[in-house]
Amino acid sequence: MTPLYHDLAGETVAVFGGGAVGARKARGFDEAARVVIVSPEFDERLRSLADGRDSESADGPAVELIRAAPDPEAVPDWLDRLAPALAVAATDDAAVNAAVESAALDRGLLVNRTDVSGGRDPGSVVVPATVEDDPVTVALSTGGTSPALAKALRERIEAEIEGAGAMAALSGEIREELKAAGVPPAKRREAVRRVVRSRGVWKGLQKGRSNGRQEADTVIEEVLDR
Repeated sequence: MTPLYHDLAGETVAVFGGGAVGARKARGFDEAARVVIVSPEFDERLRSLADGRDSESADGPAVELIRAAPDPEAVPDWLDRLAPALAVAATDDAAVNAAVESAALDRGLLVNRTDVSGGRDPGSVVVPATVEDDPVTVALSTGGTSPALAKALRERIEAEIEGAGAMAALSGEIREELKAAGVPPAKRREAVRRVVRSRGVWKGLQKGRSNGRQEADTVIEEVLDR
């Protein structure tokens, strides 16, 4: 499988299954997409998630709970009605999950089936574990074979990327400034590369943005004076 980031802003994600797995999947999409969960019962976390979205603006993301238990034959009609960009099969019924997968692929939709691992059909997606320090996002996947390993790696990487968001913002700002100042591309790339690899800049950012910027300016000056 080829890793890709997909922007689901303004799209619908349909989750079939309201248990613990469905709740975990829904929480992965609710910040951007409209999430619709179809299930006869709902995990407490899903109810809390839906209640917490009551105060969102009408134009913002939403979580909607639909109490229903579609059989495999009814799944295609549900997908036609909801018109999702992504369908998640997270029920405890293999036949229903298979129907979600089949109907989604027939309609050219992305589909994530939670009760299978390893090989996937074209159009299937694996939802990775993620680590974020905005705007930096690291995605981890074991191809669905070992969620426990993905979780362990995520916890390890969380400590490693602490402060990466601040570094991304600073280095992006520096890159634009050097470009506007007419610094040649080769020098520009070297300066930014030296900044993001500088322990002094990373330590400075831990004390505050101004300290990180001061350290970065020292690094940049050394590169440009060569």
